[in-house]
Amino acid sequence: MESQLGLIEQSFNVRYSSLVRDALDSLPDSFTITDPSISGNPIVYASAGFLKLFGYSKDEVIGRNGRAFQGPKTDRRSVLEIREAIREEKAIQISLLNYRKDGTPFWMVFHMSPVFSEDGRVIHFLAVQVPILKRQRRVSGCGEGRNGINLCQNGAGFREPVFRCCRRDVCLNSASQPGPALSQYSVPELDYPEPEVDDPCEASDLEKRKATAALNNILSVLMNYSELTGRLVSGKRCSPPRAGHLGASLTLSLGRIKQSFVLTDPHIPDMPIVYASDAFLRLTGYSRDEVLGRNCRFLSGLDTDSLTQFQIKECIRTEQICTVRIFNYRKDRTPFWNFLHISPVRNATGKVAYFVGVQIEDAGNTQEKHGLRPDRSQFGTVAAVRVAVRGSSMSASSS
Repeated sequence: MESQLGLIEQSFNVRYSSLVRDALDSLPDSFTITDPSISGNPIVYASAGFLKLFGYSKDEVIGRNGRAFQGPKTDRRSVLEIREAIREEKAIQISLLNYRKDGTPFWMVFHMSPVFSEDGRVIHFLAVQVPILKRQRRVSGCGEGRNGINLCQNGAGFREPVFRCCRRDVCLNSASQPGPALSQYSVPELDYPEPEVDDPCEASDLEKRKATAALNNILSVLMNYSELTGRLVSGKRCSPPRAGHLGASLTLSLGRIKQSFVLTDPHIPDMPIVYASDAFLRLTGYSRDEVLGRNCRFLSGLDTDSLTQFQIKECIRTEQICTVRIFNYRKDRTPFWNFLHISPVRNATGKVAYFVGVQIEDAGNTQEKHGLRPDRSQFGTVAAVRVAVRGSSMSASSS
């Protein structure tokens, strides 16, 4: 967990100026930022508004996936819609039933958008949450007042606003602190019914616009502070994805694989790394941005055997599997023996789409370089990568 927290901190800090957290902390909205390149697409930032709305502390939220806030009555179709939006790297706005830490459910507008880098990659997903007030109910003797609020005649001859919520405590908070639209009315204590979580709760146009405005405002903050680092971000893909770009769906699937491995693209000059697992980053000491786009030979050094390097090139040229023991170097230049297994990875059409290299640090003293057999975990990693790649290519061809 400690190493993942390091990746989370790195994910956020490398992209934006150090001042961005203060700017985001000052915003009143409930929102989270997640990183699909880290295993599990974890939350890397949660606003104070989110923590207040859900009842969690920051330490309880950072590093978790958004599904932690779903519950037994969260609509599965809505969850699938969100997953599909992530897979297609597009924005989505839906009504969603979520749960606070104390277990109470509430309806909200969930508005999510990808955050793109200059080269067209999705680097984060930004999600805004706006609690939904349920539509007004008609009561005998009631009419409709200004702002579309139902007004009821009370026993004293005054008209009072009547409104209900998708969740009781949201209504109570709204009544005790009315916004501009309600400030002209005196709202008495009402006997609100229990939350109606079984029925879908549709957001009003005002609530949808509020979510959209909040999301656009947060995106503008991220864009402004990314300019200070020279690593610009945008809410829209300003340029086509570069060659070798992996979709968010494939990235998330690969992120579930815990072993150290990299994926390289043989169709791009110099065969660069297009995916590096969290375990690989821990093994070598490099950050993800320092690895992506580079050929694997950056791990080599003065004492790396050239014959072993030639063997690797030949297996790639002939699209064959090979296993070698190679002397590599970490970022801090400390050496290690890398028990490396390389295999082609074919897409749904049977063509080689990538090569996967699975690393195990070898602490043994054997000097054998040829005829090595892969470790069982390396076979398992290759199989998992193949399933992810084929599944992604099949989804892309059917969409």
